[in-house]
Amino acid sequence: MSSLITEDEISHEAELVWLEDITDLDYVRQSLDRLPTRRGKPAYHRDGRMVGYALLGPQAKASRSSGTFRRRVFWLLPHDRDSAPDGLYATGAPAEAVDPRTLAARVKGYKTERSEGGPPSRAMQELDITLPSQA
Repeated sequence: MSSLITEDEISHEAELVWLEDITDLDYVRQSLDRLPTRRGKPAYHRDGRMVGYALLGPQAKASRSSGTFRRRVFWLLPHDRDSAPDGLYATGAPAEAVDPRTLAARVKGYKTERSEGGPPSRAMQELDITLPSQA
């Protein structure tokens, strides 16, 4: 699992699959998992829930040593803000968290004021991205 994902590590992504509506999620956690296939829904072995995953294109090569593919998985834990709005992450966000609205295939995603629990920035306003409470 890596919290610092590089563009090279995700360069073979074909698409992202979301298992639930991410519109009202301030952040999702992302990791690079070693998976046996390029495509399909991966098994999930963490607490909480998987909210999405990446599909790889045919040009993605398996690791020579393990035969696995590195694919992004997006997930949330039971104590994350969507389930516990006044809890540990009422403000701030975990290190591996990014605003899901900044994610796309081959785009690593970013923390935003929204993902940190703060008000929208000027850039968010210019892009017409609003916090759920303002929508």
